[in-house]
Amino acid sequence: MSKIIVITSGKGGVGKTTTSASIASGLAKRGYKTAVIDFDVGLRNLDLIMNCERRVVYDFVNVINGEATLNQALIKDKYTDCLHILPASQTRDKDALTKEGVGKVLDELSETFDFIVCDSPAGIEHGALMSLYFADEAIVVTNPEVSSVRDSDRILGILQSKSKRAETGDEPVKEHLLLSRYNPIRVQNGEMLSVEDVKDILAVPLLGVIPESQSVLTASNQGVPVIHQEESDAGQAYSDAVARLLGEDLEHRFLEIQKKGFFHRMFGGKA
Repeated sequence: MSKIIVITSGKGGVGKTTTSASIASGLAKRGYKTAVIDFDVGLRNLDLIMNCERRVVYDFVNVINGEATLNQALIKDKYTDCLHILPASQTRDKDALTKEGVGKVLDELSETFDFIVCDSPAGIEHGALMSLYFADEAIVVTNPEVSSVRDSDRILGILQSKSKRAETGDEPVKEHLLLSRYNPIRVQNGEMLSVEDVKDILAVPLLGVIPESQSVLTASNQGVPVIHQEESDAGQAYSDAVARLLGEDLEHRFLEIQKKGFFHRMFGGKA
């Protein structure tokens, strides 16, 4: 049975689309048939990070409106055989997403795919509410700063009250916390909240901690999800998060200040 996972946040700029691309790619790398949908109608960034913007002919709204079939709109990922992307429209209004239309597309995707990853817009506007409504699980992405964590708490409240599962009284949406742009040096200096601080505030199981890393920006600019950069800390952290999402029990890495060895101090190294 297909599982619908929404990647959401209360605040923009926390790494949500980067997370959607890497989580979807990680699931596909493990052999699961995966579709990732961009719900950010009017902006559309997922296709840039997935390096498929020039392949977009039809989009999510075209499928909802019956202007194209799902098969026409889905774009096969360049790097992973089991992954397909459904891009958002840049020219339509967010109100083009309706519960009936979104539900119909998700039902059709569920016939083929093991996982459907929904890349939500930030905040609580219409596209965000549509993306989380049908979710089975939610990954709430937050930075270790007070405003980001506070806004994530608001999103958790909406998941618990406005999802389809909440409406029907089914088992609640399974929630996961993913902490992005984490820097233990800045935590030590009192410039960031610690992992424990964030866990205490949100009270949601920790799926992963993504270290602050130049490799994330580099990968985004190259149109390659950072999970494919297996030598980078961020890529490894996303791989660990995917493993935990699938039920593996892994210890969290990159939480402490890493001591540099003699050769690293002499010659440097990449994060």
